[in-house]
Amino acid sequence: MISQTTIDGVLAQHSLALAGVSRSGKKFGNKVLKDLTGKGYEIFPVHPEADSIDGVRCYPSLEEVPEGVGGLVLVVPPQQTDRLVRDASKVGIDRVWMQPGAESDEAIRYCKEHGIDVVHGECIMMHADPKGIHKAHRWLRGAFGRLPTDDE
Repeated sequence: MISQTTIDGVLAQHSLALAGVSRSGKKFGNKVLKDLTGKGYEIFPVHPEADSIDGVRCYPSLEEVPEGVGGLVLVVPPQQTDRLVRDASKVGIDRVWMQPGAESDEAIRYCKEHGIDVVHGECIMMHADPKGIHKAHRWLRGAFGRLPTDDE
């Protein structure tokens, strides 16, 4: 299970790269973009072909994202996650959040072996000042003892 300390470490970053937004605006990555920017995060979408999405400038790769980004949120297929965690390591990003469905055992193992704090199996929208359905979902998980803790 992921520790609350690891989750808090990612959420404490005010600037995050985000891979998984689509030009159509209909993917879950776009919802994450809107949710996190609405909560005051500075988000740097990574998209190899788009100059901007939803009025937000995009970057073709993690190498192009401005220095100082505190973490990477992944809302992509697992094969892309494998490549992106390696790219994150190369540019000094040491916190990664893999949205459910983006995880791969190989990418998780890579993060752990290379000192990258990794969150997987958790929805960032349920942890970053949740609202609406995400707040209700968080409450339910807490009621059933299924939220991350730092207890061993």
